[in-house]
Amino acid sequence: MSLTLKNRPPGPPTAGPGPTERAGRPAGRLARMRRDRLLLLLAAPGMVVILLFHYIPLLGNVTAFQDYQPFLGISGSAWNGFENFEVIVNGDPAFLNALRNTLLISFIQIVLVFPIPVALALLLNSLLSERIKRLVQSVLYLPHFMSWVIVVALFQNMLGAGGLLNTWLRDQGHGTFDIIGNPDLFAMLITSQVVWKDAGWAMILFLAALSRIDAQLYEAASVDGAGRMRQTWHVTLPGIKGVIVLLLILRLSDALTVGFEQIILQQQAVGLEGSEVLDTYVYNHGVLGGEWGVAAAVGLVKGLVAVVLVLGANKIAHIFGERGVYQS
Repeated sequence: MSLTLKNRPPGPPTAGPGPTERAGRPAGRLARMRRDRLLLLLAAPGMVVILLFHYIPLLGNVTAFQDYQPFLGISGSAWNGFENFEVIVNGDPAFLNALRNTLLISFIQIVLVFPIPVALALLLNSLLSERIKRLVQSVLYLPHFMSWVIVVALFQNMLGAGGLLNTWLRDQGHGTFDIIGNPDLFAMLITSQVVWKDAGWAMILFLAALSRIDAQLYEAASVDGAGRMRQTWHVTLPGIKGVIVLLLILRLSDALTVGFEQIILQQQAVGLEGSEVLDTYVYNHGVLGGEWGVAAAVGLVKGLVAVVLVLGANKIAHIFGERGVYQS
């Protein structure tokens, strides 16, 4: 007679948890640390640098609640509560101008700059000749290794009042264009500089993601009659969607950081009205103007907004089925 699960006789006792499981998670972590001790040793210098220059300086945000004076230090400066945040709450005109320029430049760069590396990766991946592909890659990567001082100088020599473009226009008897010093064109100017300098370098991650797509998917799509455009839409873009979402979230974390060095090099020619952003506001009012507490308050709020943007974007990524930066 067959035995049911309910009246089946008890069998031999099952094996209990192993030593690692009995010890719990700490033992598991220690075992993994012993196993990966060489990798941890290699990562230690970088971790020390991040700790010293990124995490410990966060303690300096306490100056946002002080009338901070450098010669008195944090311990000797008087506390003034939320007084430094009044420029944000009350709408200081200089702060509002910097905030407006920052949001405008950030929006333009997210909409225009972020998709360009994706498009370049797709175009480069479609090339059949490996020699031409390597040549194009080298040309696109090269500007990334130039400093912003060189990039700004090149654009000034090409588009400045005495640059190549205006010199040629004058020789032809035409009027000149004031591009470098025009506040209305400043946002597009620095966006074009970012595209020229960093689009090729940002393309690397997308090329790596494209190389992981199974070639059989393209063959199957071709057999089903899909052309190049439909293969790109139904095979290529879904294959790199995770990388696109991840990099977009990371880009949002820097949404209020639009390039301090790049802008400060050109601010004198354009003027504060058209070029002041939050980073240069902190520098001009804190380092140059001596309003250290106000600058710290603006920087603190900027960092908190960046955290909120990352958490929100990551949550939206989870809703649409993507992993995002971390799993909740």
